[in-house]
Amino acid sequence: MKKIISLLFISFCISSCIAQTYKVSKKINIVGDEGWDYLAVDDVNQHLFVSHGSVVNVVDLKTDKTIATIPDTKGVHGIAIANDLNKAFITDGKDNAVTIVNLTTFELIEKVIIQGQKPDAVLYDKFSQKVFTYNAKSSDATVIDAVTNKIIKNIPLDGKPEFSVTNAKGLIYVNIEDKNQIKTIDTKTLEVIATWSIAPGDEPSGLAIDLETNRLFSVCGNNLMIVVDATNGKIIKTLPIDDGCDGVTFDAKRKLAFSSNGIGTITVVKEENANAFSVQETVKTQKGARTIALNKSTDQLYLSTADFGAKPEPTTENPKPRASLIPNSFVVLVVESAK
Repeated sequence: MKKIISLLFISFCISSCIAQTYKVSKKINIVGDEGWDYLAVDDVNQHLFVSHGSVVNVVDLKTDKTIATIPDTKGVHGIAIANDLNKAFITDGKDNAVTIVNLTTFELIEKVIIQGQKPDAVLYDKFSQKVFTYNAKSSDATVIDAVTNKIIKNIPLDGKPEFSVTNAKGLIYVNIEDKNQIKTIDTKTLEVIATWSIAPGDEPSGLAIDLETNRLFSVCGNNLMIVVDATNGKIIKTLPIDDGCDGVTFDAKRKLAFSSNGIGTITVVKEENANAFSVQETVKTQKGARTIALNKSTDQLYLSTADFGAKPEPTTENPKPRASLIPNSFVVLVVESAK
């Protein structure tokens, strides 16, 4: 009997340890039926900027209400928040432009036309006060002076750039999707100073960083998260994630990396120390929720998605058709820990 009780106790302990702690706590409804890409949190003002077709919706995270809609951002992809300058920088992929707005009034400051083609992700580096847009079609990065809004330089990247992070000390890291690489940019010289292969990772998209341990988290299209030493490019760990990933974020307080997977899950990876990582849990979200943002003040996660209709049959003109979006179903999922 004692042996049975001991086994039951061990079983309970194991199940408790692997029990899901994160879940979708609520959904924020947003008007509009267009597609989406990145989200960005303004931690200071507690506002969420949501890319949404040709506009950016701004949600007050204290009330979950849309308080502004920034227009004329055709093909919007990324939003970078610069609280020290009271600006947001938004990439307009179809206009080859960056829309710059006031963070508190949401009024247009300037729309900057860039040479780079199809700007996608965007990064504001507070250390250098520069903005970096990553241009998918021209395989380069456009650098903008965030104070003057003037273009400084175009940096060739020899491949399709995806997401980027800063070490806040003068270095920028960017995923190169079609080359399975991470490149390092010096913010002073504005030159690429290192190129690292992240094989077996294939088609890297989202990128996050732990500034304390200098670890990069790159999520890849072949269902892998690659953990990389940001000081030398050495691969520390390879971890499984679910299908359809596009984003990843890192919670420095809890030492957790979150991969948002379009299949409808989040893979949660625990950093035990600089060299030990493991999958902690898989959180059910909703199909299409492939990008993610972290609220550092509340530890909540945000993901955009919508409901999908039937997928059309492939045709010669459209061999890879996408499922239609069900009207009025666009939402932001709020994910948080029950503990």
